[in-house]
Amino acid sequence: MLKSLGVVAVVVAVCLWGTSGLTAQGGDPFETIAEADRLFDRWSRAFDFAAYEENLRGAIDLWEAALADLPQDNVQSRAHTLNRLAQAYFELGDGYLTQSREKEATYEKGKNAALASLRLDPTFDATEAKSGFRAALRSASDVEAIFWYGNTLGQWLNYHKFTAIMGGVKDVAASFERSLELDETYDGAGPHRAMGSMIAQAHFVIGRRQDEAVYHFERCIELAPKHLEARVTYADQYARPTGDTDLFAALLEEVMTLAADPDVMATFPFYNELWVRRARALLDGG
Repeated sequence: MLKSLGVVAVVVAVCLWGTSGLTAQGGDPFETIAEADRLFDRWSRAFDFAAYEENLRGAIDLWEAALADLPQDNVQSRAHTLNRLAQAYFELGDGYLTQSREKEATYEKGKNAALASLRLDPTFDATEAKSGFRAALRSASDVEAIFWYGNTLGQWLNYHKFTAIMGGVKDVAASFERSLELDETYDGAGPHRAMGSMIAQAHFVIGRRQDEAVYHFERCIELAPKHLEARVTYADQYARPTGDTDLFAALLEEVMTLAADPDVMATFPFYNELWVRRARALLDGG
């Protein structure tokens, strides 16, 4: 279940790279959501990866607080808030946390938020009751909720191997398959990036050929050439395990060339900074 922060004023001191921090919120959930969205924004000002962690944590606190005050029947605002929470928890865990227990708990919060968003649609529960959970995932219509559910569930399963083997991995695959059907371009062609990673790492579990990952990685690069993650995961999760050293080197060299372009880095500032760091580690033998 999602943690509620109660109907209280929330004061979060957050440095916005030279601007004033958050002011106290007075209980209007829509104002609170707007302030959280402002903190989450990584395009309206110069991006500082280290400083952004505090903004991300502040946004999470505000979205959680807003949920307590939002009317239950305001499905649109609740879905927006829950989807943002799922994404923000994923990014906090992936980008900043280092302790296993903290990462596990954070991904669990993210998947719970995404699932709560999916359940805002009454047809989701109806489909689950009739045909099972995976069928409900495959019939969902909110690409944000289902994409971030797949991502956060996938990360959470790293700490729950039995659940992964008993069907969790197939739930992740179903989420990404449905995301592809809904919008292959979402989040910098994220559904292709995620499916490529899934096939490269778990093709034997989901009944796919390992080389099917290539199509999804290359389609992601084609659709979102300024998003650098696909090249790094393509190199790390496909080229290196298959022994294609030339492809491995070429992909990472391309990442480092693109990283020198400020326009590329500014297009997806959080993810590009994160994955350039990982590319450097791979080039250094990590």
